[in-house]
Parts: sequence; C-alpha cells; structure tokens
Amino acid sequence: MKHDAPAPETADDACGLPAGEMIAQATAAAAFLKALSHEGRLMILCHLSGGEKTVTDLEQRLASRQAAVSQQLARLRLEGLVATRREGKAIYYSIQDPKVLRTISLVYDMFCKAGE
Repeated sequence: MKHDAPAPETADDACGLPAGEMIAQATAAAAFLKALSHEGRLMILCHLSGGEKTVTDLEQRLASRQAAVSQQLARLRLEGLVATRREGKAIYYSIQDPKVLRTISLVYDMFCKAGE
C-alpha cells in the first residue's frame, strides 16, 4: 500500500488544524514570542502581571531610564500586549492580552521559582 503525504489543506495530526490555518497560527505565535523575547519587555510584563503601573513605577522597579522603559512599552503597545489608561497626568499600563498572563505565569514557574 502506497502512503502519500497528506494534502496541504487536510488536518494535521498534531493539532487538528488545516495546514493553511496551522501556518497562520504559527506566524501569530512567532510574532507573539518575538515581542516577548527581550529581557526588558519580559521584566515589564512580569511587573504588570501584578496589576497596572505607571512609567515611573516601572522605572523604579527596573532601575532603568524613562526613555528605555517607554521604548519597550511602545513596542508592547504596538503588539497589542498592553493597554493604557490616563488619570490626570499619569498614564497607567496594564496587560491587555490574556495570553501574556498565561505566558508570564509559565515563564515564572519555569525560571523564577525559588529552589528549582
């Protein structure tokens, strides 16, 4: 019996998605991971996972310059991972994408838990 490769639009055994959809999801996953693949952005998201913070709050927690923090926040906003809320002169940042909380929690479990 001859076994041919599945047609491009058949479901893949690994995830049950058609090949075209699997490519689109892989592209989205790669963009998401690329946005997270910077130490400064990861640190910002770790701090924001505990609740919203201002740029000043983040500067102090990260011991970093305002320009550096703002640059990373701009990238996170561009990617749709964080949202802003203005209160007077202060701008508060919070995590917008629920996938971020899940990912940060997993990264914390894998890399930050004491004694592991």
